[in-house]
Amino acid sequence: MSVAFRREGDDEHKEPKFELPLPPGPNLVTRRGLAKIEAEVTRLEAALAAETDEEKRTALKRDLRYWHARFSTANIAPPPPEGEVAFGSCVTFRLNGQTRTVSLVGSDEAEPAAGLIPFTAPLAVAMTGAEVGELLDFGGKAGAIEVLDTRPIAEAES
Repeated sequence: MSVAFRREGDDEHKEPKFELPLPPGPNLVTRRGLAKIEAEVTRLEAALAAETDEEKRTALKRDLRYWHARFSTANIAPPPPEGEVAFGSCVTFRLNGQTRTVSLVGSDEAEPAAGLIPFTAPLAVAMTGAEVGELLDFGGKAGAIEVLDTRPIAEAES
């Protein structure tokens, strides 16, 4: 029989499992973001210890490698400068006639539906460095964003 028709095993036909991609750039986190990473590491370690199925253990180990990498590279960002939009800011702004409030956080803490956007998102990048009252270009429109208020996340939560 030709080597071309011989199959070594079922595993050779499975899709390869790649590592979870790490977001580019620095791993800036808020204190809440670091706590979230720590909680995920703890949860995955417990799940791995309890899991007996080898395929599920492999997936858990891959996820755990990701979260260990995120924990070991986490850098708690300093508080944002007073009155300036930066990582760790809670920003109220007007865009297209609608007033919204978002917080600029790290990639792993982001939950856009909850108003937590990563500092690398286009909206966050457009606002970074702005001060209250500034009009910013966004989406090809001049003056599309008006910054109404900015304060550190910690103040916004209290």
